Amino acid sequence: MTPVAAPLAAGALAGPNSGQAGPLALLVILLLGVATALLIRSMNRHLRKVPPTFDPPAEPDKPTDPDQPR
Repeated sequence: MTPVAAPLAAGALAGPNSGQAGPLALLVILLLGVATALLIRSMNRHLRKVPPTFDPPAEPDKPTDPDQPR
C-alpha cells in the first residue's frame, strides 16, 4: 500500500461520526430533487409550445392578374 492509503485503510482518520451525513445534507439533497422536478415540469410545458418543424408557412396563391392591387 502507498503511504497515503495505509492510514485510510486502517481507519486511523475515522472518528465516531465518520461516514454519517447530517440532517443538513439530507435537506440539501431533498431541495435539489424538488428543484429538479420543478425544472423538468417547466421544461415540458415550454417544449409543448415548440412547433414540430421550423419550416416557413406556405404562402397563399398570388393573383396572376396584374391589374389587381396587392
